Amino acid sequence: MNKTLVVYFSRTGNTKRVAEAIHEALDGEKALHPLEDIKSLEGHQLVFVGFPVHSHSLPYKVEVFLKAVKPGAKIALFCTHGSLPGHRLSREAMEYAVVLAAKAKILGTFCVRGKLSLEALETLGRSPEHQEWAEMAPSAGTHPDAADLEEARVFARLIKTRSDHGHY
Repeated sequence: MNKTLVVYFSRTGNTKRVAEAIHEALDGEKALHPLEDIKSLEGHQLVFVGFPVHSHSLPYKVEVFLKAVKPGAKIALFCTHGSLPGHRLSREAMEYAVVLAAKAKILGTFCVRGKLSLEALETLGRSPEHQEWAEMAPSAGTHPDAADLEEARVFARLIKTRSDHGHY
């Protein structure tokens, strides 16, 4: 049971690109799948779960998935977002994901900026409650870039080491 699973939910392709970088960095038996293809986490020693931040939170499908993670499962969370690095909007979404998966052993988290669709920018830009975010989001247009993807690979190797050696 040394298999590592990288599972992701992605609409624009940003989270998929980060998931692919994480998968690429891992050695040993591994698999990469969209979240909707996953029926069970059985047989996986470590699971990376990736999602985009939508409206300052998680997509509903990701919420359902994280709530269903079995107690004690070793997981790592990663997300893509349009806010500035370290901004409360992305932090709050990740904190919520951690709460949803609280019964699992969370070995680490990773957040990286991602380009937003024009539709999302236009729609959310019209909402006063999203004004702060709408001002930050256009600067994420070149992300995830090569440096972001390399950081994702470093994150993957760190988490795999933690998992293999029980350092969590």
